[in-house]
Amino acid sequence: MAHIFIDESGQFVKHNHEEYFVVASFTVGDPRRTDKQFKVWQHNHFPRKLRHQAEIKFSEVKITDTLRLKTLQQISRLDVRIRYTYLRRENIPDTFRKDEKVSSGELYTQVIGETLEMYLPTSEQEFRVFCDRRHLKGSTEGQFRSTLTARILPNLPAQSIVQIQMIDSTTNRNIQIADWIAGALARYLEKKPLGTDGYSILKNNIIGEGKELFPHSPLADNQKTQPIG
Repeated sequence: MAHIFIDESGQFVKHNHEEYFVVASFTVGDPRRTDKQFKVWQHNHFPRKLRHQAEIKFSEVKITDTLRLKTLQQISRLDVRIRYTYLRRENIPDTFRKDEKVSSGELYTQVIGETLEMYLPTSEQEFRVFCDRRHLKGSTEGQFRSTLTARILPNLPAQSIVQIQMIDSTTNRNIQIADWIAGALARYLEKKPLGTDGYSILKNNIIGEGKELFPHSPLADNQKTQPIG
């Protein structure tokens, strides 16, 4: 049985000078075990005011960088198997833009589909995916599920069970773990402080390499097609 937990870091639109949108995902043998262990870590190691908070994100300003790295080390010991995708905001294709705005619902569905394909094909009879709940502009959660299910099913054994669910990250610590992984990988790609250290901690848990989506700039492609002279 595959349980895949997904969260992201960054935005499709300009925000805090971020260049990348990063999606982190992982599988683990026993999701209840990782949920419990992350909860115990939070209660034992985070500042007193944060120990019973429903969610603590990687970007939480009330924790130190030293604690961030120690928490990543704890995550690396939880036997998580990580796969991730990323894209440069400037490379988002025109097909996902309308009236100069990004069709974020359609684009997010495509990005998650690309991420899930890193797990396929598989012989697993149950394929369960849990994403952090987010607004899907121009789309619905039902469309999100049906589009991804149709994309996944041909690469699964016959009569497999597919579950794709958006859940509130405050109720699921595995989603919070995915947030921490995504945050660390984003720091690495953005070449920000802690990026190299965070990646070094997680690298042995990463399966293969990160997959860059839309690696070519639409502007550069358009320039190539312009007639010369």
